[in-house]
Amino acid sequence: MQVLQGDAARAALTRSFGEIPVPESVLARIEATFGEPLTPEEVVARILADVRARGDEALLDWTEKLDGARPEALEVTREEIEAAQVDPALHDAIRLAAARVRAFYEQQPAHGFLDHGPDGALGQLVRPLSRVGVYVPGGLAPLISTLIHTVVPAQVAGVPEIIVTTPPGRDSRVNPAILVAAREVGVNRIFRVGGAQAIGALAYGTASVPAVDKIAGPGNLFVVIAKRMVYGAAGIESLPGPTETLVVADDSADPRFVAADLLAQAEHLGAEPVLVSTSRDLLVEVQNKLNGQLEALPEPNRSWARDSVLSRMKVVLAADLAEALDLANLYAPEHLCLLTRDPWSLLGQVRRAGGVFVGEASMEALGDYVAGPSHVMPTGGTARFMSPVNVRDFQNIISVVGVNEAALRRIGPPAARLARAEGLEAHARAIESRLTPEVPEAHPEATLKVLEEAALDKDGGQGLEQVERVRTTPPVDQPLSTQTPPSKTRRRDDP
Repeated sequence: MQVLQGDAARAALTRSFGEIPVPESVLARIEATFGEPLTPEEVVARILADVRARGDEALLDWTEKLDGARPEALEVTREEIEAAQVDPALHDAIRLAAARVRAFYEQQPAHGFLDHGPDGALGQLVRPLSRVGVYVPGGLAPLISTLIHTVVPAQVAGVPEIIVTTPPGRDSRVNPAILVAAREVGVNRIFRVGGAQAIGALAYGTASVPAVDKIAGPGNLFVVIAKRMVYGAAGIESLPGPTETLVVADDSADPRFVAADLLAQAEHLGAEPVLVSTSRDLLVEVQNKLNGQLEALPEPNRSWARDSVLSRMKVVLAADLAEALDLANLYAPEHLCLLTRDPWSLLGQVRRAGGVFVGEASMEALGDYVAGPSHVMPTGGTARFMSPVNVRDFQNIISVVGVNEAALRRIGPPAARLARAEGLEAHARAIESRLTPEVPEAHPEATLKVLEEAALDKDGGQGLEQVERVRTTPPVDQPLSTQTPPSKTRRRDDP
């Protein structure tokens, strides 16, 4: 186990933003599948272009090529959703998770305001998006919780239509646990398509899959690249990639718990576990516990976790907890776990993280399922500027401006002055048109000079005949209306 300190630790935890690192095994699979060495970006661009051009047929072809299934119908029927069954204990757990996530997000402020004051009304309208697409990974494991943790915040936001896409199994069926979770939260439109082709369908629309306003949900490398590429055709909530956990632990931490929390994330493909401790003895004890717990895992979890631990795990010895928190903020982890003697005293020092898990009873794995906040959190250092999935991800904010005439007379002249300072004369005149009886007009000869120059530029002078007709035509007086809509008095409330 290599232990990093000081500058070496800072260098190791400083993110490099650019190309997404691609394992050699992924590149090998691409070449085997496509018959030529392509980058993941080239693969995704090819898939998206095909989906945009051929729609449903492309979805079926790519699903067959990449997932080994060619379903007769892309959309899961309501009868299939209603018939899906799981173990009763699992169904109870799904129901509990949905209830706790819903209760959590119902506490998030989600309303706008209209402030009616002496100057009139200023405020914000908050409106739900019309249609949202949720991507639910289902390849190696059905991520039941992802459906709950993404759909429920959108429902609390008021989104009237939610579309779910998830990869089918080789039998073309969707995992019944995902169908039960969808039924439990009230989703009835599910499509059996995954990967980049699903993102393309949600962004561009096909005969079967409706285009959405925004796409949310985590996915593998190809899903993340696809979300990045379709941005603009549809919004995206973030680019959640491989998971990561940074554990800050002092000498009071139980090494069993530290090792368990690191392995809980390490069993995800491509995960990056990080341990920062103020105790060298603890680091040694955690290493021993980690080895034992790793070997006790079943396959394929053991192989996945071992790859994460051996290839990407970082271990840091910090001089004190202040340095430990400084390094955590530098790294900006998706998950920050505080396993210290007094974890609540550190909360005020946290500036960058997707989620903070305070104390040994608040393990991150609990947050993945039933704690309440969504587990879809920013990864790859994007917690510097992104947030976990929340109600605001599924709403538009519309500014409202309704000033009265008294306010206009006071703030209009400074606004016009600013417009002219920016060289925007028409802006200034639009403001002044409400302050004076008539908008100042350019001298007629100046206007005709502009027309003459335009005519010369356009056709070498042939248009000058038309200009001359304008010069000899009597002007028509067309005064501009200065009437403004009557103001209304309304109380301050949610519009």
